[in-house]
Amino acid sequence: MKKFAALTLSIFLTCGTALADTPKEADSPSAAGEAAKASKAAKAAKAKAAKKAEKSDAAFAAELEELRQSLQAQQEQLQLLKEELAKRDRQIDEARDAAAAANSRAIEARSKASEAVSTSAEVKSEATSLNSTVSDLKVSNESLRTTVATAQAAAQKTEETGPAAIRYKGITITPGGFIAAETVTRTRAESADINTGFTSIPFPGSSLSKVAETNFSARQSRATALFEGKIGGAKLTGYYEGDFLNAGVTSNNRQTNSYPFRQRQVWAQLALDSGWSVTGGQQWTLATENRKGINNRLELLPQMIDPNYVVGFTWARQYGFRVVRDFGGKVAVGLSVEGPQATLGGRGFSTLTSTSATGAVTTATNFFINAPGNAAGLFNSFDATGYTVNKAPDVIVKVAADPGYGHYELFGIISTFRNRVFPCAVAGTNAANLPTPATPIVVNCPVTGTPVRSAAGAFNDTKVGGGVGASFLVPLFSKKLDFGIKAVAGDGIGRYGSAQISDETFRPDGTAALIRTAHALGRLEFHPNPKLDVYLYGGSEYGFRAAYTGYTTIAVTATPAIPATATSPAIPATTNTTISLTGIGGYGSPFANNSGCSTEVPPTGTFTPGTGGTCAGDIRVITEGTVGFWHKFYNGPKGGMRWGLQYSYLTRNGWSGNGGLPAGTPGIAPKSVDNMIWTSFRYYIP
Repeated sequence: MKKFAALTLSIFLTCGTALADTPKEADSPSAAGEAAKASKAAKAAKAKAAKKAEKSDAAFAAELEELRQSLQAQQEQLQLLKEELAKRDRQIDEARDAAAAANSRAIEARSKASEAVSTSAEVKSEATSLNSTVSDLKVSNESLRTTVATAQAAAQKTEETGPAAIRYKGITITPGGFIAAETVTRTRAESADINTGFTSIPFPGSSLSKVAETNFSARQSRATALFEGKIGGAKLTGYYEGDFLNAGVTSNNRQTNSYPFRQRQVWAQLALDSGWSVTGGQQWTLATENRKGINNRLELLPQMIDPNYVVGFTWARQYGFRVVRDFGGKVAVGLSVEGPQATLGGRGFSTLTSTSATGAVTTATNFFINAPGNAAGLFNSFDATGYTVNKAPDVIVKVAADPGYGHYELFGIISTFRNRVFPCAVAGTNAANLPTPATPIVVNCPVTGTPVRSAAGAFNDTKVGGGVGASFLVPLFSKKLDFGIKAVAGDGIGRYGSAQISDETFRPDGTAALIRTAHALGRLEFHPNPKLDVYLYGGSEYGFRAAYTGYTTIAVTATPAIPATATSPAIPATTNTTISLTGIGGYGSPFANNSGCSTEVPPTGTFTPGTGGTCAGDIRVITEGTVGFWHKFYNGPKGGMRWGLQYSYLTRNGWSGNGGLPAGTPGIAPKSVDNMIWTSFRYYIP
């Protein structure tokens, strides 16, 4: 702009001086001739300069037009430049007109010729400057094109990958989960989906042990949602996780295969920068091993396809309220109170069975442990084992250490059990039998001293159990191999193991006897490359004997009165009572009768396979060995695709019993074996 202004001022000054100093007429013809020559020379010089300027202007306009078409973002700047060039063209035209007027002013034109040449040089310099400006604009345009292309590529990538999370009112929501297509094949049928009931592997006497099964399932497909927010020095977290491994009243495998959605985890957490955290909701029990520290969502779960995991694994997903203190990532201490539940094992308990004259049968025992679910209270009324009537929550304490090499844990469980005992529930006498026995048996209530059954003297019985456990996990061979062992032992903690050996049994008087259990799991997890994981697990769960003798069983059978007939007198109603005071029972009794564990019997119905002959079958030890792999053939911003294969060999050994055998004969210890294969094909949500 400054150069254009200088050029214009110079031309105007030149023209103005010429107009002021040139006389009206020429002094002589010679002077006129010289003036004509000078004018002609000046015209030629001006024409040449104008021709160059016009040529330059056309080139500039073409380049500017090309730039305007290629880069819309710089249209305004290029338009401004175009206007400046047009203004300069007008200025050059005015200079040409002024030079033409100078034809009549030869003398002044001669004196100003050199100045005109100088002006032309300035015009040429200005044109060169414009060329340089346009070149700079072209370079800037190319740079802008590159920037725009990069931004477009990034935008396209963002559009394809999408955000890793969703922002909503200051919180981050991260969806997750996977869609699964899976199968399981068992050489001995369990009539079960991909989830294995380890205590249900049939003994040889069961009809199911004679057939294999292959089941197909998409029910382990899982949906998760993680909610995270930050308030000052506190982090707020909410987590939800669910799948379809649930059976509703209308669920079936005939047509719709419609299984309801269920919750796996639902919890909320407040974590402070100081290392304290508080978590409440349904979550993995604190007894479950962590991969690092004591952190939710960092549980060290077996890589099994079987959703019941592997024998020897310590776990439960239940209500828990835990407080954790982390000391710089090296040591963490946690305390949790969790929802209790008692599982019953054994047999032969003191009972009274009555059969009325109409054939109705009622049974009474001298204790109760759980209550059936109340449908109105949203408990499962179809669960035959019922719900524990809480005495106190389970309390778990854990210390975890991460010294820099490996992860180590030590924990303890305290479980409180309660049942209600009825000393007079099993009472009676056979003195009214016909014929009357010479020496009637009388079972008096210890409270009332009479053989009349009642709730007299009922009381609550409380037992405190618990156990301890320890584990370690260490990386080997440059972190390509993880090796770990976990072991747990205690009284009344069977339900914390995958096999679900029972927590307690009951003595003849109705008081509880906790079953001692122990379980352990060893693991090898090999990671040869980021796309392949190979795992090997071996675990066992052991239930100790808790056997007793002296159980009382009373069977009362009423017969209706028979009216007199023409040929026989009337027969009054009678009651026949059978009493045994020497029953055996509890868990793992050496006197149990296992003679029919390998004897198949006919089915009791079209849809009810035979369960075998007489067999106590209380579990002594369950052992499982598993090998499998996961191949992640795609794992990227669009999610993950993987497939896996797993093989398990499982043995179930019962306690030996010599019941029904000749004296001196070794007891029979039942055993069942199963071979199981799983496959899985999964898409993981990014």
